[in-house]
Amino acid sequence: MGRRELLFLVGAAMTAARALRAQQKGMPVIGILGGGSSAAFAPFVAAFHGGLRETGYVEGENLVIESRWAEGAYDRLPAMASDLVGRRVDVIIAMGGTPSALAAKSATSTIPIVFLVSDPVASGLIASLARPGGNLTGVDMFTLELVAKRLELLCELVPQAKVLALLVNPNTWFAERLIHNAREAASVKGVQLGIVKASTESEIDAAFATLDQLHADGLIVVADPFLDGRQEQLITLAARHAVPVIYALREFAVAGGLISYGASFTATFRLAGVYAAKILNGAKPADLPVQQPTTFELVVNLKTAKALGLTIPPAILARADEVIE
Repeated sequence: MGRRELLFLVGAAMTAARALRAQQKGMPVIGILGGGSSAAFAPFVAAFHGGLRETGYVEGENLVIESRWAEGAYDRLPAMASDLVGRRVDVIIAMGGTPSALAAKSATSTIPIVFLVSDPVASGLIASLARPGGNLTGVDMFTLELVAKRLELLCELVPQAKVLALLVNPNTWFAERLIHNAREAASVKGVQLGIVKASTESEIDAAFATLDQLHADGLIVVADPFLDGRQEQLITLAARHAVPVIYALREFAVAGGLISYGASFTATFRLAGVYAAKILNGAKPADLPVQQPTTFELVVNLKTAKALGLTIPPAILARADEVIE
C-alpha cells in the first residue's frame, strides 16, 4: 500500500469516527463529493458554508461535513460516492460537475443530492428544471451556453485574430457539445477554431505546445473541475507562450489571467448551501426547482494585458465588473 493510499484510509477513518459521534449527538452530516481539488475549490466551499449559515447551519456547532476530493481523477468518484452513502450522510453535495453528480446518483436513490452542473436534463440527472423528480436538485451552471460568449469576447479583445483554440477536458460528458457550440460561434465570427484536449498535467503542457503549431491568436479554457484546479499551470503557460486566454472563473483573472467571464461561482455555491439547508429542514429535492445563475462576472487584468502588448477595448472595460490594475 502506498503512502497516499494509507493517508487516505487514515483520513477516512478519522472523518468516519467524527461523523459517527456527530450522528450519535443528533447532528446532520453533509457529504461533499468533489471532482477537483480541495485547494482549488476552497473559496467556493467557503461560499457554500455561507449559504448554510444563512439558514442557521454551522459546521462543528450543529452540522458535520465530510469531504471527498477526486483531484481530477473522475474514475475515483464512484467509490467515493459509495463511501459517503455507507457513512449514511444526510445530503450529498456534488461539487465536481456532472461526473460527481452521476456518481452520486448511481450510488443512491434515497439520499438527497444537490448538484452544480451544466444542463442536468440532457445528462439524465433530472426530468426537468421546474420539477426535478427523484432525489436530485441543484444549480445549472450554464457552461454550455457561455462558451460562445467567451469566444465573442476573445474576438473583441483580439480583433485581428484569424485562429482561436478551445481547451477542453475530453472526459467531460458534454465535451462534444461544447466543441459544437464553439465551432458555431467561430463560424459566425469568421475565425478558425482549433481543438486542444487535456485531462492530465502533461497534456496541458502539450496542448499549449500545439497552440504554437496552430498559430492560435487566442485560447478559450472551458470550465471543468480538472482544468479549474490547474490555475497556476494554465496562467504560467499562457504567459510563457504569450497567448491571450479567456477563462470561466474570475479567480483566474485575479490570479494573473488575462480575462474571465462566467457565472459567479461564489453566488452559485452559496445557492447550493441554501438548498442543502432546506433539505436538512425537511424539503424534498423533487419539490425544489433547479436554480439558474443570475450573477455573471466579467473581469479584466490590465497588468497581464500590458505584458501581452494588448490594449483592452473601451467597450470591454465599460462592461467589466472588475478591472485589475
